[in-house]
Amino acid sequence: MIKSFILAALLAAGACAHAADPYQPQPYVQFQHAEWTRNASIYQINTRQFTPEGTFHAAEQQLPRLKALGVDILWLMPIHPIGQVKRKGSMGSPYAVRDFMAVNPEFGTLDDFKHFVAAAHGQGLHVILDWVGNHTAWDNVLRTSHPEWYEKNRKGQPHPTPWFDWDDIIDLDYAQPGLRRYMTEAMAYWVREAGVDGYRADAAGLIPQDFWDHASRQLRAIKPVFMLAEWESRDMHAVAFDASYAWTWWDGLRAVTEGKADATSLYTYYAWNQKFYPKQAYRMLYTTNHDKNAWDGTEFEIFGPAVDAAIVFSFVSEGMPMIYNGQEAGNRKRLAFFERDAIQWQPSPYEALYKNLLALKKRNTALWNGEWGATMEQVPNSAPKQVFSFVRRNAKDKVFAVFNLSAKPVQAGFSDDLHFGVYRDFGSGETVRVGEGSRFEMAPWSYRILVGTE
Repeated sequence: MIKSFILAALLAAGACAHAADPYQPQPYVQFQHAEWTRNASIYQINTRQFTPEGTFHAAEQQLPRLKALGVDILWLMPIHPIGQVKRKGSMGSPYAVRDFMAVNPEFGTLDDFKHFVAAAHGQGLHVILDWVGNHTAWDNVLRTSHPEWYEKNRKGQPHPTPWFDWDDIIDLDYAQPGLRRYMTEAMAYWVREAGVDGYRADAAGLIPQDFWDHASRQLRAIKPVFMLAEWESRDMHAVAFDASYAWTWWDGLRAVTEGKADATSLYTYYAWNQKFYPKQAYRMLYTTNHDKNAWDGTEFEIFGPAVDAAIVFSFVSEGMPMIYNGQEAGNRKRLAFFERDAIQWQPSPYEALYKNLLALKKRNTALWNGEWGATMEQVPNSAPKQVFSFVRRNAKDKVFAVFNLSAKPVQAGFSDDLHFGVYRDFGSGETVRVGEGSRFEMAPWSYRILVGTE
């Protein structure tokens, strides 16, 4: 009887599989983004440097300002205690975690952190944590309780990630089922107990993809979360991650502003983004972050006179924009990574620029994230090596964007009729009618963002 039942079940399953049309396209992305991410932008908080006090309590006082600025998702760099053994500098790297289940006393207490998250939620903001799953500090509590969870070198000793200058950390071994369970449950703890809304996964590609796939399912079973991978890979988006880094976009734009490439070199990034990545994928765009600021230079050092164009580009291009704390104050110093080095907050025209860009991103549906927004369509122009021009449009909204990505002035004309229309100029507020024969006089490193009005 049992054998007959099993045979019948197998035959039924086989019949269903055979009946399914193998030529019908299947969705690549197997989850739904949280509704609140559709037009969201990210704001990265380096808690140590964000305020003079460097605490959760002090950061909480800034939440109304961040809400008024227009950001949506607050990404906090690692909040956990930092290792003492082989510590870099006097305060150590936040990415050398000593205990995944505790809070760094430098920032406050667990209750302080919970209060920060609750206050952020009260402002309509969401909070994601930086999760450092690939490695730990040498003196992480797991070294004592589970030494078998660490990778070993030929001498049987734990070791840092090969080739990198990461000698203050040692790598975990994801071949260990116990480690996978521990990490999944630890991430779930902060979602359940502290109310966090997701994670930015540090060095995500150094951890097996199947771990992230399972962990993300467990987290989304608790509540809708947002998952950001510090990596650039299509496969990350199928099950686990809403967003990934657009490293090659940043690298490409830097090469253009340094005179090592022209505007057409960006075509490769956008071709891959449109054809290789699923439409649902969010690609995170930024002009700086904690790594770039500390090790490469500020956005002003990197992009020079093109910095404003680069910032605007990151908001109107296909992608999810990110602001690193202090950019709205025009911060021009490299923030120390292993020491206290508070941001010098001051009035800056960049606050208005970011506020206007965030408002545009939020209200203009063509600029929304992933499949919520509109695909970039190239507008051919008469100076393609200098000028990058495109339209994003849907049934409701339209944006025509033109960037002179060169150190020389240029007069740009456009072909086709994709860009025709009546617009409001993002910079001046003036009404602009664009049609056949329209030409733009573009200063070096300038931009025109025209927002459709009809």
